Amino acid sequence: MHWIALPLPWCDEPAAPSGAAVHTAGAGWWALRFTPRVALVDGEAVLLEVSTTERLWGGRDTLLAQVLQAWTDASGGLPDHPATQEAASQPPGMQAVCGCGPTALVALAWLRMAQAGCARAVQNVDGLPLHTLTALRPHGASLERMGCRTWGALRALPRAGVARRFGAKVLQVLDQALGDAPEAHAWLELPEQFALTAELPALAESADALLWSASRCLTALQGWLQARQQGALALELAWRHDLRRIDGVAIAPTQALPVHTAQATQDMAHLRRLLSENLARTALAAPVNQITLRLLESAPLPHRSASLLPPGDRGGGGRDDPVGEPGEALHQLLERLSARLGVDHVVAPVLQADHRPERMQQWCPAAEVLGQDRARPSIHIADTKAPDATLWPTWLLRPPRRLAVQGNRPCHHGLLRLLAGPHRFEAGWWSAADEGAGDPAHPCAGLALRDYFVAHNDVAGLVWVFRERLAPPAGGAAQEGGVQRGMTSAAQPHRWFLHGIFG
Repeated sequence: MHWIALPLPWCDEPAAPSGAAVHTAGAGWWALRFTPRVALVDGEAVLLEVSTTERLWGGRDTLLAQVLQAWTDASGGLPDHPATQEAASQPPGMQAVCGCGPTALVALAWLRMAQAGCARAVQNVDGLPLHTLTALRPHGASLERMGCRTWGALRALPRAGVARRFGAKVLQVLDQALGDAPEAHAWLELPEQFALTAELPALAESADALLWSASRCLTALQGWLQARQQGALALELAWRHDLRRIDGVAIAPTQALPVHTAQATQDMAHLRRLLSENLARTALAAPVNQITLRLLESAPLPHRSASLLPPGDRGGGGRDDPVGEPGEALHQLLERLSARLGVDHVVAPVLQADHRPERMQQWCPAAEVLGQDRARPSIHIADTKAPDATLWPTWLLRPPRRLAVQGNRPCHHGLLRLLAGPHRFEAGWWSAADEGAGDPAHPCAGLALRDYFVAHNDVAGLVWVFRERLAPPAGGAAQEGGVQRGMTSAAQPHRWFLHGIFG
């Protein structure tokens, strides 16, 4: 067996949250992605038994490096933590103090020696001091007066005399540490649903103070997501007010702020930014004494195969970009801008299943466009590959501009010469009745009967024009060639419109 011992991120912090869930269970969730055998010992260390999983991570040394990096990431939100400050002084690849050994108690003892800076002074297990075993600390003074200060010295004493004077538990713990007796641990298990409540060390009266306290819960959430191989899609930060009335006005006991992402993510920095942007626009009704972070929706997030090529810039802002951050993904930038400016102020185009050019796209909130699989059912995505798309102009006029006609030819800065067409559109019949209801002057307001042409002259350049065909009368008279039977083109001349400009 092989054990790795690491300190809990918040074990020595005086301002640690009083909530037991954050202090204990949440602190070790990050380790469950490396091995299912994770235990918390004495409220100060996380123990990982990795003998059965180390080959899956590329060997013992590679696994240790990844565990140390994961511990550093889990403690990254706590820059004032003593272990984090000590990690900054470590050489690359060793960002955290740790202990390793064939048993859990040996690994824990080496961790305690490393934290005290005395690990190099001890050559082997027999030289470890007695205080590195928790069960021997009550008897340390008596054993020291007997000249027994190390594990090796204690093992050399007569077992019957030691058991008679100090109890059989001392020998049992020593045997477990040396691998001569089995150990029993309560393995850490993840809850089915993530909901973490923490009492605040001090009343939070601003959004910044609330976000600072929520950072620890986000760290626990990251460990839960990594162990479950899930990504967060929606979460909720709720807080409890310390007051029930202000100036005689009753206030709600709790308040909640939901946050949604377009894509499943385990990036806590991105979620922290989203919370920050939303909290900046939220007023606290009263000082807060408790927070609850709850995961509302998640999705599987399997690991992808690594690329043979070195990673490149994922897009987003550059180093000098005041909005985007280096390497920030596009969907993260849009989500952050939506939270800051409002959902309706950051929009993206969505193609619609409609042949009318002015209705082929719709501007929708970017957050909905990014999560098309969870968007509103009323938004339909059309096929972007159309056989005649090459004839469509770059710019559309809204509304189309009516053109003058000379000799049945449209004019725009002079007579236009028709180069291509006609391209006939007949659309909008399904919405004509609703859009034209109650308007006798426009009985077919949504109906589009048009023949499109690509036209040109030396002044206007290439333009997109259409000839409006006559709509059938209410009586159902037939129509041929754009002119109703019994009516001449002179009586009902066609109207021409400029609808697009090529450029």
